[in-house]
Amino acid sequence: MKKTILKSKRLILKTLDEKDAAEVLAYYQRNKEFLSQWEPNKKKEYYTLDYQIKLLKDQQKKMKNGTLFRLWIYKKSNNQLIGSIAFNNIIRGSFQSCHLGYKLDKDEINQGYMTEAIKTAVDYAFKELKLHRIEANIMPKNKASLKVVEKLGFINEGISKKYLKINGSWEDHIHMVLLIEELE
Repeated sequence: MKKTILKSKRLILKTLDEKDAAEVLAYYQRNKEFLSQWEPNKKKEYYTLDYQIKLLKDQQKKMKNGTLFRLWIYKKSNNQLIGSIAFNNIIRGSFQSCHLGYKLDKDEINQGYMTEAIKTAVDYAFKELKLHRIEANIMPKNKASLKVVEKLGFINEGISKKYLKINGSWEDHIHMVLLIEELE
């Protein structure tokens, strides 16, 4: 599968494959504790090279069949992997919608990188993937994440009670949505 590469002022966003597994593993190992507060619990095997190879291969299959589009975020200044953005659960037909997920390196937060990366990725999702609606579900306590999507024009459509099991607990999430019409 041909790699997609997008560029913004300070970032390069690109698709990866199993050849990039060591770099992805290093990212997850470096951010294990930080990301655990925002994600479902991970098994020990998640933090192994074999498991990351398997995940990247699975990701490629889902991207081929059109149900996922994932970009990994690199800083232009040092070519370091600092995060990822995923358009998950892509549904076609009359829906043309997906769920947005994203994560950033603990050492890179509050510098505008995620806002810049999501803006670039969302533009691509609407123009090239032909999506109509992008949904982001965010825990109310994740103020930084809410700030990012609000800056980008996402609208609060309400609370989803006990929406996802995060770090062992069922957490409420704020349902944020961006429609292509809001950008035109």
